[in-house]
This record gives sequence, C-alpha cells and structure tokens, in this order.
Amino acid sequence: MKRRAVLFAAMPAMAQLPPGYPQTADPLGRDREKDVKLPNGKSQKDEILKDDHKKNVADAGELAKLTADLRDEIEKSAHNVLSLGLLKKLDDAEKLVKKIRGRMKRY
Repeated sequence: MKRRAVLFAAMPAMAQLPPGYPQTADPLGRDREKDVKLPNGKSQKDEILKDDHKKNVADAGELAKLTADLRDEIEKSAHNVLSLGLLKKLDDAEKLVKKIRGRMKRY
C-alpha cells in the first residue's frame, strides 16, 4: 500500500518537463494561432491558399486535357502495342496529380 502511495505521489513530478524546456500546446512547436500579415494588410495564409487554388484549377484543366489525349491515343493503338508517347503522357499526368495533391495536403 505504501509503495502505491509513493508511486502515485511521484507521478506528477515525473510528468513535468525539465526546466528550460519550452512548454507549448503544440508538441511540434507550430503556432497555428499566429497569422502573418502582408504589408497590404491581407493574411499571408489566405493569399497562399488563393494562389494554390488558382494553380490547382489550372493543373486540373491541364490534367483533363491530358487524360482526354490519353484516351484517344489508347483507342487508336492496337491491343498489343505500347507507345512511348503514351508512357510519357502517363508520367506527365502522374506528376500533375502529385503536384495537386501536395498543394492540397499542405493545409
């Protein structure tokens, strides 16, 4: 019984961080509350999001055009033919998808 009492009494002391260790709410040290303002007074985060959205829309349009070209090229080719141009277009489509996904995962 005494051992348990000593153990439970020591637990809060063990849970405290050593002196000088930064105590933040976010364990990764990111401050989500702080929003940087640009010289024109707008939020930097909002401006980045707007720019990323424009890029995503442009890349999605390019991706749609590329996939339509892919479909046409696949329909034209024979069942036993693999075109290097087709593989190049597939790689380009994959790169576009990765760029769009990367921008969307950022925030």
